[in-house]
Amino acid sequence: MKPHLSRYWLNPNITDLDEFREEVKKVCAIYKDAPELYEQGTHVHSCDEMTGIQALAHKHAALPMAPGKVERREFEYKRHGTSGIIASRHVVTGQVEAPLIQPTRTEPDFVQHIRDVVMLHPEDSHIFITDQLNTHQSESLVRFVIEQCQLELDTPTVGVKGKAGILECMETRKSFLQDPTHRIRFVYTPKHCSWLNQIECWFSILVRRLLNKRSSFTSKEALEERISQFIAYYNTYLAKPFKWKFDGKLLKV
Repeated sequence: MKPHLSRYWLNPNITDLDEFREEVKKVCAIYKDAPELYEQGTHVHSCDEMTGIQALAHKHAALPMAPGKVERREFEYKRHGTSGIIASRHVVTGQVEAPLIQPTRTEPDFVQHIRDVVMLHPEDSHIFITDQLNTHQSESLVRFVIEQCQLELDTPTVGVKGKAGILECMETRKSFLQDPTHRIRFVYTPKHCSWLNQIECWFSILVRRLLNKRSSFTSKEALEERISQFIAYYNTYLAKPFKWKFDGKLLKV
């Protein structure tokens, strides 16, 4: 018992339990099948953004530990702005792919990241597991998939955003982006289920190994460079697949 400790918890907002179970099982099934899909030329990627990463610099150097004394760090710090990262993690190889390290995460930014990942294996098929953020179900993303998959769709079928066709609303765009017949498709985790997205596990590694209380960054550019260096180191020496044991069976809701 540790009554002095607590942590936040977020329950999923479930409106249809059966649908929720199927969405969870679908994601877990793809994780399970990812090695076999990889052998067949289909890459499974776990994708998301990490925003608001602060470039904090301690005002004074730390005092090193000494006999009978722990290391002491200056409490005050200077803020040098924030940045972020859009990243995908290859579920089979464990590699962090085409990271976009910058402050913004707009609709064009996300499409650019997806394009960069696809271009690593331009002739293969790709499955992206991501959450249901609006930029992950955008008009630009639909047009990208149409272009890359060379789908011959007439103008009325594609439609107009907010009016008709595939582009009409988020639900119609989501349905199109999930189409299993497409070479590039998306599988969405249920809302409030970030724990189901493997890239979140890697973001936790990034925080614990780089963005911890010992870190100090003199500028936003220095922060972005250190993140880039860490990713290069991780891909070279640490990348490996996660042992995903959850099969989608819900114990309690």
